[in-house]
Amino acid sequence: MKNFKLLAVASALACATGLTSQVSADVGVADIVGDQASTGDIVSYGLGPRGQRYSPLSMINKENIKNLFPVWSFSFGGEKQRGQESQPLIKDGVMYVTGSYSRMWAIDIATGEELWQYDARLPEGILPCCDVVNRGAAILGDKVFFGTLDAKIVALDAKTGKVVWRKKIADFEAGYSYTAAPLIVPTEAHGPLILTGNSGGEFGVVGEVQARNPETGDLVWTRPVIEGHAGTLNGKETSITGGAANTSWPGDMWKNGGGAPWLGGTYDPDTKLAFFGTGNPAPWNSYLRPGDNKWTSSRVAINPENGEIEWGFQTTPHDGWDYDGVNEFVSFDMEKDGKMIKAGATADRNGFFYILDRTNGDFISATPFVKNITWAKGIDENGRPIWDPENRPGNPAESADGKKGKSIFAVPSFLGGKNWMPMAYSQDTNLFYIPSNEWGMDIWNEPVTYKKGAAYLGAGFTIKPIFDDYIGSLKAVDPTTGDIKWEYKNKAPLWGGVLTTGGGLVFTGTPEGFLKAFDEETGEELWKFQTGTGIVSSPITWEQDGEQYLTIVTGWGGAVPLWGGEVAKFVSYLNQGGSVWTFKIPEQLAGK
Repeated sequence: MKNFKLLAVASALACATGLTSQVSADVGVADIVGDQASTGDIVSYGLGPRGQRYSPLSMINKENIKNLFPVWSFSFGGEKQRGQESQPLIKDGVMYVTGSYSRMWAIDIATGEELWQYDARLPEGILPCCDVVNRGAAILGDKVFFGTLDAKIVALDAKTGKVVWRKKIADFEAGYSYTAAPLIVPTEAHGPLILTGNSGGEFGVVGEVQARNPETGDLVWTRPVIEGHAGTLNGKETSITGGAANTSWPGDMWKNGGGAPWLGGTYDPDTKLAFFGTGNPAPWNSYLRPGDNKWTSSRVAINPENGEIEWGFQTTPHDGWDYDGVNEFVSFDMEKDGKMIKAGATADRNGFFYILDRTNGDFISATPFVKNITWAKGIDENGRPIWDPENRPGNPAESADGKKGKSIFAVPSFLGGKNWMPMAYSQDTNLFYIPSNEWGMDIWNEPVTYKKGAAYLGAGFTIKPIFDDYIGSLKAVDPTTGDIKWEYKNKAPLWGGVLTTGGGLVFTGTPEGFLKAFDEETGEELWKFQTGTGIVSSPITWEQDGEQYLTIVTGWGGAVPLWGGEVAKFVSYLNQGGSVWTFKIPEQLAGK
């Protein structure tokens, strides 16, 4: 059944229908913490706060995947058909899904019919760097929460879609925005909190994590991730990040230091820590800010009780290539050398796959997961890059005219060996499945000064493929060795997330419009379905009335067509869109 709705909603209020009585979400924090094991709903971004994106469901499996077919498709409608990166949530027969331009829908999962829609009233002058995307919502009690492109967070009544509260995260006129799914975490002192980062690293913002009371939206604590800025707790100033200013930043550069934690965070119930990745330092021109520039391009572990940083690990100190460290930090337990380690993994934009001890941030290993890395010769025993001085873009102050430094070709490109698109971890194979891209860039530095609301780059660039036959690469990686067990090559860049299941399957989508299923052990392509537009979102699966369902949001967009240089021209034929596709296997074919 297909429900293609052409909706033109001018009001910021939810448009409720007579079907809203079906909506009865009531989610506790224990449901969120235990989300991965609960197959009848999905109440967290990442199918569990650890972000493993693994479902134990096996009703859809290698043997019967050929029988998977669509049961309904829901169109977001209207003219806002750009960059649909959302991961839906499922509760009590209702799907909650966000869309581009800060919109949200509640959909009856049995029929694909709309229950309500909410459109944020966005002001003129918003400054999203990398398309008008939204990656998903959070849910707690009888409310759903999501962020808007004007750097606000909104709480909606899950039954009606009406606004309960709306709070400002930061000043959108200074370049701040918000695109991530909020994170719900438990605390002893405050009860459950809703955590958000911010976006805007290309505008000289200051990265910050905020914690709010989900009932009222009131701030409980704030934690700037840039050295020299003070946090707050219950409205009072607390510690200064890094202890003091100017330790690893020159002069006043830390005041607009970037480091936006724009992808949101994960939470580990074992250590009771929230993990956030931080973005690039500002500006890109690294000669203006000598030093490590903490804590940009890093992973930080935050104590949700008080907002203090328990540990930090910088994947790209003194970043000169825009290798944001925001990519998800996934908690898992790893056996190595006869010992069980509470580990965490992250596939960095800089092309290296890192394993850390998640209890203290100690470095365990780093291995390349993309080919032909040039910016560093490797990673030393402490986890720091071994620089290749010839592959840092040159200082414009040393050029003849002072306007352009030496251009170099760096691999990977600034869009990364892996960008925002989430990887997945299988509890059956103990492998990570990483959506990666093989590309490089010409990059050079330029002079720049900070101006509120203006781009703060100090660099120019052009992205280029490094192979003739493919850019995207889905890789199965062994975290204990860094070995790549198998690789699927895709002609266009991969820009969507990954899902693994107890049925031995790995799901992901492609810009060419295909949702695909692979054998988790061999990488063999077992099934595909053409959705009609590029896929840049993350698939989900759940159980309803004894049947397993699979859903993907579709709609081409995101950073690649905006920033991709020669690669953007390569994929310019791809069509935009905005739909939700839901699949299952007919009951009579489920065992075949």
